Amino acid sequence: MKKVKFKTRKALTRRVKITGTGKILRGRSFGRHLKANKSKKQSRVYKRAIEVTGAVRKKFRKALGLR
Repeated sequence: MKKVKFKTRKALTRRVKITGTGKILRGRSFGRHLKANKSKKQSRVYKRAIEVTGAVRKKFRKALGLR
């Protein structure tokens, strides 16, 4: 029987970055608009990427075609 090949989810590949060590980084939410109400510290924090962990990481790896 043939082995099934999964298609990569292209939307996810555009939204995440995979590091050299295999970590998956994604952008933070809530940092795009309504910035007048947010502090400078909050704005800086929103710019930083965050690592995907736990069960979500497992789902992301499957959707990205990684094993």
